[in-house]
This record gives sequence, C-alpha cells and structure tokens, in this order.
Amino acid sequence: MWVWFKKNLLYLAWFQALIATAGSLFFSEVMGWTPCVLCWYQRILMYPLVLILGVGILLKDKRISWYVLPLSSLGFLIAAYHNLLYYGVIQEVCREGVSCTTRFFAWFGFITIPLLSLTAFAIITTLMLIHKKEHKV
Repeated sequence: MWVWFKKNLLYLAWFQALIATAGSLFFSEVMGWTPCVLCWYQRILMYPLVLILGVGILLKDKRISWYVLPLSSLGFLIAAYHNLLYYGVIQEVCREGVSCTTRFFAWFGFITIPLLSLTAFAIITTLMLIHKKEHKV
C-alpha cells in the first residue's frame, strides 16, 4: 500500500487541487455565494496548483515540490487564519465586502468552506513534503 501511495503522490495532490478548485467554483458560480477576501486569496493560491501539478506530472519533474510548496504552504496559513476567524478564536477586523465569518453551510455540523480549504491545502502540502523527502531534491 505504501509503495502505491508513494508512486501516486503527485496524482493525489493534483486530484485534491482539482476537487478544491471545482468545489470553490461550484459554490460561487452555481450556488451564487460571493467569496470573502480570505477565500479569494486561497483561490489565488489553489487554482494554479491544478496546472502546476498537471504540467509537473506530464514532464515527470522531480523538483515539482519546489513549485508547489510555496503556494500550498501559504494557502494553508491563510486557511488556518480563516478558520480561527470563522470559529471565533480571533476577532475579525475586515469590514468590507462579504464577512469572512459568513456561514453558508455546515455539513454534519462542522464541515465548512474554511475547513474544506484548510484540509485541501494540508493534504497537498503533506503530499509534497513526502514527495520532496522521497526524491531528495
């Protein structure tokens, strides 16, 4: 199982980026929900990952983690901050546009848009760290 996992790290990261991108587009374009400022920053960091990972897979670029990790790590930090705001751990200072604490849904009572983003960035970052370690680049 571990061998299969290591062999498919990049495909798993690409699929995660693709699902996250499709999900965020669904929420805004189909459901009509306007993203908050922090959601926009996370989108700016997530959307290119679909292309970067796709091209890296096609070119079999072993250094792909160097291109992905800055985006996924920064996205993770912004998503973590967004979750702290969303769950009221810290106070929101942003007052323009859609509030970063707007509750659109909570699947099973706790799965929210900020949590989905945090999870996606965490998965991609973790996969890239494993890839970097395995390929020692």
